[in-house]
Amino acid sequence: MDGLTPEAWAALASVFIVGAMSPGPSLAVVLRNTMAGGRRQGVATGIGHGIGFGVYAFLAALGIATALSLHESTEIVLKWGGTLILVWLGVTFIRHAAKGPVENKAEDEHGPSDVTGFLQGFLIALFNPKILAWMLALYAPFIESDVSMQTLIGMGLLGMTIDGTWYVTVATVLTRGDSVQKLRSNAHVIDGIMGLLMFVFAGLLVTGTL
Repeated sequence: MDGLTPEAWAALASVFIVGAMSPGPSLAVVLRNTMAGGRRQGVATGIGHGIGFGVYAFLAALGIATALSLHESTEIVLKWGGTLILVWLGVTFIRHAAKGPVENKAEDEHGPSDVTGFLQGFLIALFNPKILAWMLALYAPFIESDVSMQTLIGMGLLGMTIDGTWYVTVATVLTRGDSVQKLRSNAHVIDGIMGLLMFVFAGLLVTGTL
């Protein structure tokens, strides 16, 4: 396997995009730092998160490729384990969506420094369990035991670029005016869409069409 096909890269990119847009701890940290410390700190947090996500994406891909090369049954475990994780994520998102809009909580008046914001973004990407579950589930169709190191690095860079771009965009564009409140008020709608997508991805993974 010399590398992924253009179609596979496009599919992987769409997975990263959907994952980045999913409401969760990462978005909460970026929004909080932006509102409390200004756009600059929000951007620093977004960049930190993007780098952390890229490192995570590379290490997860490398780990899965290594496991596949050592055990032939790993592919089956990843397929069905990934399917179960996707179904679990889908149920979780749907439950959140069913709760409806969440009231905004007051934010602290003082935000972190730029460096602290960067570190917060970096660390939340590394220690967010949802990201690990996402990686294990969605990488299964894209990685084989003989995948090249260039492809693995490319996966990490792709994830870093998409993730970082999204959160920097959140900090610079979506936080203008009352956009933050609109985003939060529609979070349950996004959760509902994400839940449905998780079920779709699970079905595609089982049928081998993803």
